[in-house]
Amino acid sequence: MDLETTTTYGDLRGSRDNDAVVFCGIPYARPPIGPLRFAPPEPPEPWSGIREATTFGPAAMQPASPILGTSLASSEDCLTLNVWTPAVDDSRRPVLVWFHGGAYITGTGSSGSFHGAIMARRGDVVVVTLNYRLGLFGYLRGIDICDGLPSTGNEGLLDQLAALAWVKEQIAAFGGNPDNVTVFGQSAGAGSIAAMLAMPRARGLFHKAILQSGSAMTLQTPAAANRVMEAILADAQLAPHEAARLRDLPAAQLLDIQTRVTPRAAGGLYRPVADGKEIPADPLGAIASGSSAGIPVLIGTNLEERKFFRPIDPEVESLTDEGLLAQLSGARMDAKVGDDVVFDPSKAVAVYRQARSGRGESITPQELWLAIVSDRRYRVPAMLLAELQSAHTPDTYAYLFTWQSPAWDGLLGAGHNVEIPFVFGTLDAPDSQYFVPAGSPVGKLPTQIQDAWIAFARTGNPQTPQLLGWEAYSASRRCTMLLGPSCGPVNAPYEAERQFWATAVGGAARAGI
Repeated sequence: MDLETTTTYGDLRGSRDNDAVVFCGIPYARPPIGPLRFAPPEPPEPWSGIREATTFGPAAMQPASPILGTSLASSEDCLTLNVWTPAVDDSRRPVLVWFHGGAYITGTGSSGSFHGAIMARRGDVVVVTLNYRLGLFGYLRGIDICDGLPSTGNEGLLDQLAALAWVKEQIAAFGGNPDNVTVFGQSAGAGSIAAMLAMPRARGLFHKAILQSGSAMTLQTPAAANRVMEAILADAQLAPHEAARLRDLPAAQLLDIQTRVTPRAAGGLYRPVADGKEIPADPLGAIASGSSAGIPVLIGTNLEERKFFRPIDPEVESLTDEGLLAQLSGARMDAKVGDDVVFDPSKAVAVYRQARSGRGESITPQELWLAIVSDRRYRVPAMLLAELQSAHTPDTYAYLFTWQSPAWDGLLGAGHNVEIPFVFGTLDAPDSQYFVPAGSPVGKLPTQIQDAWIAFARTGNPQTPQLLGWEAYSASRRCTMLLGPSCGPVNAPYEAERQFWATAVGGAARAGI
């Protein structure tokens, strides 16, 4: 098995990972430090001799996970990627490039859950994972209000595009086909892909897209990004004309400012900015107009997304009927919706109670809250994107992951993140077992999902002999593949709930659900 290859920047030596070859920690851009902090990524420096690509690069600067409570070794010198391939040859295999989630503030492409050896070997494909700048290092917008700091707030997203440009130029040296690249990502990673679907600059860097538990809803306006910048400057005791001095502060000090001033508990404050330049001001409007026409899309969510966030939402455990209405009437539900929203909390509760009762599901205040927020933040926006994309691209497909994890004494359910080990086949990885404990009754679901993702990357259609009847998504039928203990296509699942949100925001849904 050949462990060496040659790129434009120099020679690499990888290592074996099961029956695949892995190249770790490959720089796809210069370290974003010093004058390059808050700047767009620049191409990497070439090297001489053979570079050992056997160790993962450090994660991007980030705080401890507010939910998992874990910390990663992090550094500003983080712009590296990893490649798994069945063989270093000229086979021109389909390529899948993974963008990790983490609310744009945590995560790394080297997580054990994301290791690509199993998928590469099973599907005869090349798998790429990467790190990109997070938090204020990647999403701090200074261009509007700060002299001398023209950051757009999209530098972390531009890192991802730089990685895709690297893949386009170099992946043939790893046995991959630069003309058949599928981007896939989860949560913030899927939100990044949604932005790319609207971006002219991203056109031609990928050919298919898989979005897991994310949509264009995770983008923000320049005004919101400017408020974050103002808060950071105030804490650092800097006037707007002194903002360039942020480049001189130690990275650890900047991270401390981020953690104190803009904590995750206050909401997702760091995210790509729909500024009308890099990203259209109305990304879903751009998709509706055909910005990503011709790009097959596979998009879906988990049935109980919100259950993953219980550790930072402890009041849910003691929620009453009165408390449920209060929660639904609060700013947390109205945030990011837009001025034209018409939302009636009482009607929401009535719709969900009736629909869930009809299916024999729990209607406790806790379960109603979790279901409403799961739809509001994840499923309904994802299906809106699918509907808009399907008008221009028939190869648009939807799924709903329904397998319920026994983790957290059963409280996690089909929550956020649970599907990831199924996609990669990494259920034995230690970090995967936080979501899918060892011995969980998974049946054939991991291989069914892997084969569907691989089939989609190869052909643009996720249907396999094990998942028959997976028709394209359309506004008229809304065919959705259920992925759980039993799999199969259904038309318009949970339609009463989806219709509630469609009417709750009138005809302007793309502004914010």
